[in-house]
Amino acid sequence: MNRIWIFTLALFLLTITQACEPAEETDIRTELSDEELLDKVQEATFQYFWDGAGPNSGLARERYWIDEDYPHEDRPVVTSGGSGFGLMAIIVGIERGFITREEGLERFEQIIEFLETADRFNGVWPHWWYDETGETRPFSPRDDGADIVETSFVAQGLITLMEYLRDGTVREQALVDRIQTLWEEINWNWHTKNGEENVLYWHWSPNHEWAMDHEIRGYNESLITYVMAASSPTYPISPEVYHEGWARGSEMSQSTTYEGLTLTLRHNRGGKYGGPLFWAHYSYLGLDPRDLEDEYAHYWEHNVNHTLLNRLYCIENPEGYEGYGEHSWGLTSSYSVSGYSAHSADNDRGVITPTAALSSFPYTPEYSMQAMRYFYEEQGDRLWGKYGFYDAFSETEDWFPKRYLAIDQGPIVIMIENHRTGLLWDLFMQNKDVQNGLDRLGFSY
Repeated sequence: MNRIWIFTLALFLLTITQACEPAEETDIRTELSDEELLDKVQEATFQYFWDGAGPNSGLARERYWIDEDYPHEDRPVVTSGGSGFGLMAIIVGIERGFITREEGLERFEQIIEFLETADRFNGVWPHWWYDETGETRPFSPRDDGADIVETSFVAQGLITLMEYLRDGTVREQALVDRIQTLWEEINWNWHTKNGEENVLYWHWSPNHEWAMDHEIRGYNESLITYVMAASSPTYPISPEVYHEGWARGSEMSQSTTYEGLTLTLRHNRGGKYGGPLFWAHYSYLGLDPRDLEDEYAHYWEHNVNHTLLNRLYCIENPEGYEGYGEHSWGLTSSYSVSGYSAHSADNDRGVITPTAALSSFPYTPEYSMQAMRYFYEEQGDRLWGKYGFYDAFSETEDWFPKRYLAIDQGPIVIMIENHRTGLLWDLFMQNKDVQNGLDRLGFSY
């Protein structure tokens, strides 16, 4: 009996011990479906433009650092181009149920009021403002006035917003009228030196005039600038400005092929792999590349190949950086270990930037999802914070700064939505001014 009693007691104690042991932990990050993960990423990233916006303007802050060394002087600075992206992100937020339409409308009214009263130069907005005053924050000593490229990003967002609200309530239609006025007041032709030259100039300053002397020539992120300038109902550029300035008299169209992937357009940098990947994003947040074609390129094919080549370079990894591969890829402009940089094959600093792969969802949905899962599941909290994925990281340098940039956050929300529903593309492309501009430049779409 003693032996039986001892055996029974031992079995009981073993059972109690096992019951008290903690169950094997399940990583909830791996339990999300693809759709649930897309929702989570869109909502967190959207919050950069909602919860993180400038309190006075409602516009996007240029940057947000959780690091302790966040520059105090940058905290009140809001950005024009990133805010154009933010307008489109808020539309997504409404449609996805992150906020109500009423909440979104109140924010849109706040933003439009700021854009109406903040510094403008011939209707063109600067790169940065101070949130409290609407005064220009110089981007550089001679860049303290109009920025036509950043303005084109704002215009892209405004036109998309107009189409979203056009058939809405009386209150919404009143806002459409105010946006139309802002759109019509942008003097695009002023940036050809008031019609003297067949090319757009990026900057004009009330203090230094054309001293920056930066001609906008393709190919880079600025196709949307020429499309917007040609679409203006009040100050349109001539087709010659596009063909002689942007396309450089057809010199832009010089194809290269690598591993069976052809880039039709000659990039300013990046060689056979193409330039930084934001060139496939910023112009195409509203401008639908799926059927977009002119005498220089079929833009869907070009952007898909650009994305595939960017990923291929990261897989080949000729510099031998740690962490590059088929699940961890994407070179584009972002923070780097030594300041902001336009990362590409010819400027590879060992930095992966999540927006590169995530904003490429329409072009490479399978590969972008692989990257998203790697960033979220494998890198975890090193790369994920209150506004979604941090801007950039380097496994080689063990560098994971907790920083965000508006102009990198916006395309994530927008291009994921274009992949899922085509929402922003459909809205922007139905605008009659845009259609007239594309026709003027010889596009089919």
